[in-house]
Amino acid sequence: MMGFRLANISGRAALVQGDLAFDLSSASGGLHGTCLMAAVAAHRELPKVSLDGAEPLGKLSDLTAGPPVPSPSKAFGIGLNYRAHAEESGMDLPEAPLVFAKYPNCISGPHDDVPLRGDACDYEAELVVVIGDGCKDVAEADAWDVVAGVTAGQDISDRRMQFAAKPPQFGLGKSFDGFGPIGPVLVSPDELADRHAVPIACDVNGDTRQSSDSSDLIFSVPELIAYLSRVTKLLPGDLIFTGTPSGVGSASKRYLKAGDVIETRVEGVGTLRNVCTEG
Repeated sequence: MMGFRLANISGRAALVQGDLAFDLSSASGGLHGTCLMAAVAAHRELPKVSLDGAEPLGKLSDLTAGPPVPSPSKAFGIGLNYRAHAEESGMDLPEAPLVFAKYPNCISGPHDDVPLRGDACDYEAELVVVIGDGCKDVAEADAWDVVAGVTAGQDISDRRMQFAAKPPQFGLGKSFDGFGPIGPVLVSPDELADRHAVPIACDVNGDTRQSSDSSDLIFSVPELIAYLSRVTKLLPGDLIFTGTPSGVGSASKRYLKAGDVIETRVEGVGTLRNVCTEG
């Protein structure tokens, strides 16, 4: 079965083919509605929607794209999950996933501004996994079967807030409004060249700061899904920010400032372009 690419166009679910976007409800003859979250839950049916003869909304790059998963019930972050990032942080490799919550209020679109409210805010390019099926106690061997797709994400982090308390409070420091841009599309796993080694990169003002691929993950996508689903039932649209490669700003003390442009690239998904503003 072919895969799919799902986008949020002005708040409506849309399928993307090449560089064109098609309204899902119109293309499916009303079989599917406009709701993005319902579309994620119906991920197994999306490849069956024929776009032959459908009227495109226009080129994706010319349209207003929002987060492809706008209102997840849960958004997990995984800290220190790339080997090279653990090394640059001077920390031992974790023996279990370091999990924190990114509160859903932080989720924003692929071209939304990032409002900064501190002087030590950092970028973290991430591969974001989107759960497609409600599931519990998933075996690693079955984990990819419950995934609707992947997207690109930024785990923007206010380091002063993150480390203001001892032990650190990751959730608040990573959940300011606008601190979780995702997009530009949700891509089904079978659309990826290699789901186990997805290239990811981050530029700030045209300067490449991060460049790696997900084969450097300490805990793989199946391991993360199995681990999390032992604790809580995962629901369609739940997000897993799987971790960031080396090259973050805190390692070189190059923090974000108003006017900076962050470009986050995930191969097979696309590019986020987010401008930092005064919060």
